[in-house]
Amino acid sequence: MTKDDKERYNANALVRGLEILKLFGEERSTLSLVEIAKELDVSRTVPFRLLYTLQSLGYLSQDEATKRYSLTPKVLEIGFSYLSSLKLPEIAQPYIENLRDETGASCHLSILDGHEVVYVGSAPVRGISAINVNIGLRLPAHATANGKVQLAYQSKEQLNMVLYGSHLKPYTQRTQTDLLDLQQELEGIRYSGYAISRGELTLGIHSVAAPIFDRSGKVLAAVNVVGTEKTFQDEFIEKVALPKALETSAKLSSYMGYQLYK
Repeated sequence: MTKDDKERYNANALVRGLEILKLFGEERSTLSLVEIAKELDVSRTVPFRLLYTLQSLGYLSQDEATKRYSLTPKVLEIGFSYLSSLKLPEIAQPYIENLRDETGASCHLSILDGHEVVYVGSAPVRGISAINVNIGLRLPAHATANGKVQLAYQSKEQLNMVLYGSHLKPYTQRTQTDLLDLQQELEGIRYSGYAISRGELTLGIHSVAAPIFDRSGKVLAAVNVVGTEKTFQDEFIEKVALPKALETSAKLSSYMGYQLYK
């Protein structure tokens, strides 16, 4: 396409509308019609119709007293549409690597698939191969912290589909195999916002997990910190592993558009 063709197909109104949105920022949270026209180096009649359109679409609001314009939260939808097109593991990888560095323990990202969790991200600690996992590994959700924390946020209908009729296999003497007891435990997890497992899948291996939500409040995945019983003492869990896991999950949830207080 030649330069002339590009100019001919260029939608000037759209370009100007996006330029207007980009004028707003931390230092300029509100702008008047005169200020916008000056920034665009045009007469006031040019941005007036564009401002009216952006306001009618919900991207701008105007103070009736001052007549100044400001952005609305709806502009975030443009960014969230882009973020949702990215793969969660790619977004989360630097976060779980930082979580590993802060805790000194292996950290993972997983999603729920039926009655199993699938590992889609990993930041292992070297030299402790027994608690490192490979991408794509599947583990039983009812016997893992990252599985239970995702089960806890499923709807009752979805949870019934996953659990009823399934065999809650015991992997150690600590594995929860009673359906009613598991459901009660999941209610507690949903209330507290995190899950802890102590040797339920493998004796001597402990883990804490926190959920990651999307903008609608649906659980997308879980991030977990895992270590040996020797390193995962109560003090380490309460002061290091759990706070850091919750902090990381909150950041990733926020990144995916989730707002805790709506």
